[in-house]
Amino acid sequence: MRLDDVRVLDLTRLLPGPYATQLLADLGADVIKIEDPEVGDYARELPPKTEDGTGAVFAAVNRGKRSVTLDLKRDGGKETFYRLLEDADVLVESFRPGVTERLGIGYDNVREYNPELVYCSLSGYGQDGPYRDRVGHDLNYVGLAGLLDMTRADSDASPEIPGYPIADMVGGITGAFAIVSALLSRELGDGSGTALDLSLTDAVLSASQVVTLPAILGDDPRPGETPLTGKLPWYDVYETADGRYVTLAALEEKFWAAFCRVADRPDLESVHGTDDPAKQAALREELEALFASRPREEWAAIDDPDVPIEPVLTPSETLEHPQTEARGLVDRGATPGIRSPVTTDGSAEGPIPDHGEHTAEVLAEAGFTAEEIERVLADGT
Repeated sequence: MRLDDVRVLDLTRLLPGPYATQLLADLGADVIKIEDPEVGDYARELPPKTEDGTGAVFAAVNRGKRSVTLDLKRDGGKETFYRLLEDADVLVESFRPGVTERLGIGYDNVREYNPELVYCSLSGYGQDGPYRDRVGHDLNYVGLAGLLDMTRADSDASPEIPGYPIADMVGGITGAFAIVSALLSRELGDGSGTALDLSLTDAVLSASQVVTLPAILGDDPRPGETPLTGKLPWYDVYETADGRYVTLAALEEKFWAAFCRVADRPDLESVHGTDDPAKQAALREELEALFASRPREEWAAIDDPDVPIEPVLTPSETLEHPQTEARGLVDRGATPGIRSPVTTDGSAEGPIPDHGEHTAEVLAEAGFTAEEIERVLADGT
């Protein structure tokens, strides 16, 4: 699916909202990033920075977008924004609940100018509930959603901060999915728009169902004691002879049999699937010794597609891996980054937009006169 005729007004900052709109841009949408004239998206200044001094977080999720600066706290800026709304298909905002209403750009306000608009609000905890007004970041959301508790080896260990900002990224993906779904519903329905309320905490909780469903049914899932968090010796992470690590994920009997064959351990094949804690513990000891007998690369070099063993790579190693290269995910050109994981006609092309770089261009397309454009360029209204 391509979104070449879709125009998105992006009022978001930092990571989850810009990632959602980046995914839309990768599908061909014209994403117009609306920024405050003074500061803009402050991810522009967050370290680490690229060679040209742009914040790496900003560069990662804003390629191919267009930047317009408007002061939405002033009447003139709002009026300019209302005019841009007339040709928009989507508006995405990530303010704390209530802010858009105070600015006069809440859903009830903007639908008067464009009743077909898909309006997506991303926030930490959603537009209602006792936490709606609380501030937070990714770590708060994964903690509240129960994910952080499950990151440790067992209940005696301390929770580990995930290596990726999971709430931000899962929230962004969920937001893009919801927006595309709403656009499709608009096209197949009566043409009216809709308001979408997306909580980053909710998005993480939705992704936790393999753990939370047992909890709903009365169980108490504990870290290291569920099938996918280390309870099963045939689904775990093992240290190798060189102090590196590999993953073993032989949940299916046939894949376990393939592993036992290439490891020259046919004696272990019959133990797969046992519920006996003593047998599981004994098998884990055998596997720990087995994996410690060879370096990581030797395990990774096993050439059998039915053996689910893969190395635990560093991010830099991942970028150089043959599978990553074959998929063409890494862009090392003028706008370096990770391309869209969806195999379409390509990711968004074009450089990272400078602050307000496209203000005159976008306003001219919207029918603003030269005098009006000069006024907006001068004071953001």
